[in-house]
Amino acid sequence: MSLLLNGVLILGWGCSLALGLGATITQDSIWLVLVIVLVRTQMQTGLFIVAHDAMHGLVCPERIKTNHAIGALALMAYAGVSYARCQRQHQRHHQQPGTANDPDFPSDQRRSVLRWYGQFLLRYLSAEQMLRLLGGWGLLVWLTAAATSLDWRAAALRVLLVATLPLVLSSWQLFVVGTYLPHRGQCVPEQSAHPISLNLPPWLSLLACFHFGYHREHHDNPGLNWFQLPSARTVSLVLAMPEPLR
Repeated sequence: MSLLLNGVLILGWGCSLALGLGATITQDSIWLVLVIVLVRTQMQTGLFIVAHDAMHGLVCPERIKTNHAIGALALMAYAGVSYARCQRQHQRHHQQPGTANDPDFPSDQRRSVLRWYGQFLLRYLSAEQMLRLLGGWGLLVWLTAAATSLDWRAAALRVLLVATLPLVLSSWQLFVVGTYLPHRGQCVPEQSAHPISLNLPPWLSLLACFHFGYHREHHDNPGLNWFQLPSARTVSLVLAMPEPLR
């Protein structure tokens, strides 16, 4: 089931990218542009979720080399990110969440959400990764201009709308739902011992970030796939009062 559902996310990402780059867009197509950006953002986030589950060995657990190869491919397609480096950082996050050794946690706990987001990005980005990302966008511009009637300027604008903007929005989505909201209670002055889960119904949790907002359940049970987290959240709510969204 895991390989099938994660394969659907990868396929959805590829199809949405191809359809978005090749769509016929006119000056009157503002709603189409909005739909394309929203769908592409969600599929971009889904691609990262595949890589995230692969880091935990969950995409193809019976074949761990295949599992990590899929994760590396997903993360490279997501933003040219090194899978090995990201996996090391993520392991540190799980081992020491909410501490100075947590790469997802702000060094200055009184920073604003935007400063925290900026630090969060800088800890995962590198010059090599940015070069790969820019090269990938350049290749998309060339392919779009070659496969459609668009000139290179229009092709570049199309790539900005279909690839670049969704990546930026996806990174914000992952940060807010999967890092800031669940972990901000671990900052001073509260300094909670654990992250919280967002009190969202399963359908909204899926749309928000593929259940990444059920973050306490993920930290307590890192061996659960993203699609298994709603069941774990249901058990948590049965056993205890729901934690408030602060």
